[in-house]
Amino acid sequence: MADDSLQQRLTELEVRLTFIDDTVNALASADAEQSVRIAALERIIRDLRNELSTMRTSQGHDPHSEPPPPHY
Repeated sequence: MADDSLQQRLTELEVRLTFIDDTVNALASADAEQSVRIAALERIIRDLRNELSTMRTSQGHDPHSEPPPPHY
């Protein structure tokens, strides 16, 4: 009787551990995917900033040399 109860509890723990392992693996996979996407977005933002800076320079536009707007 005690062995049956112990075996049942052990089986339940094994099932729960399997679900936990699956969840951890899914979260790790999602985290890795998000890291790749974030890195790609950071590259895009850096490229856009460089492009904007190049465009401003090529137009002779220096935002630091402009007078402040009238509301200052």
